[in-house]
Amino acid sequence: MGVPYAEVIGDPIAHSKSPLIHNFWLKALGVEGDYRATRVTANELDDYLDARRADPDWRGCNLTMPLKQCVVNRLDTVHRQARQIGAVNAIGRGEDGRLHGRNTDVHGVARCLDHIASSGLTAIVIGAGGAARAAAYILRTYSAAHVTVINRSVERGQELLRDFHLAGRATDETRIAAADLVINAAPLYAPFRLDALDPAAVVFDMIYDPAQGALLAEARRRGLRAVDGLTMLVHQAAEAFSVFFKRYPPAGRSEELRALLES
Repeated sequence: MGVPYAEVIGDPIAHSKSPLIHNFWLKALGVEGDYRATRVTANELDDYLDARRADPDWRGCNLTMPLKQCVVNRLDTVHRQARQIGAVNAIGRGEDGRLHGRNTDVHGVARCLDHIASSGLTAIVIGAGGAARAAAYILRTYSAAHVTVINRSVERGQELLRDFHLAGRATDETRIAAADLVINAAPLYAPFRLDALDPAAVVFDMIYDPAQGALLAEARRRGLRAVDGLTMLVHQAAEAFSVFFKRYPPAGRSEELRALLES
C-alpha cells in the first residue's frame, strides 16, 4: 500500500486551489496523505474512473468543469441530493472499489448564504451549469419568489428553472435588474453593472478566479455585501475532505488558510 491520495479533476485544472486547501489540512492534522490536481477531459473520464476504481490508494476526487454533470450516470451510487441537483462534484471510493458520488457544492452555497438569504427573496443567477444547479437547489429551499437566470443559452436557463420548480425567467441579456441576491456561477463573459441593486443586496461570486474579480470589486465599491468564491471553495472542500480522509479539517486555522490561498 502506498500513500493515500485524492485529487481534483477537470479541464482546465492547473489554476485549482484545492490542492493547497487539502494539503494544508493534511499537514495540520498530521495525517499521511496527498491531494493533487489532474487534468481529465470529458472524453477521458471513463478511462480515468476505471483506473482509479482499481487503485487501493485512491480515496476519491473532486470534479470541476466540464465533468460535474456528465459523471452522474457513471457511478455506482449517487447521493439523493446530488441526484436531485443533477451534478456531482465529489466522488468517494469504497473499500470494495465502488464509486459513490455526492454534491458538496450545495453545502458550500448554503454556508455562504446562511444568515443572508431569507424566504421569498428575489435572485439573479448567472450561468446554468453544475455550480448554478447547486445554487438553484438552495434557492428552492428558500422558496425564492422570483429567479432570473442569465445565460448565453436561454434554453438551458429555462431548463434550470423547470428542473428546480423556480418561478422566474431566463434571458441572455447582461443587465442586472433589481434583486435581493445575485449569484454568479459561471466564468463571466461580459461586464455586469450593479447600479439597479438595492443597497441591502448581496452579491455572491461562486467562481474564485482573481482574473474575473470585477463583479465583486464593483459590489464592494457600491457598498453591497460581497461573498467571494474562496469562502465557498473552503466550505465545500471541508465536506469532501471528510469523505476522502475520514477526518474533519482542524478548527481555528481558517485565517491562516485564507492567507495562504490569497498569497
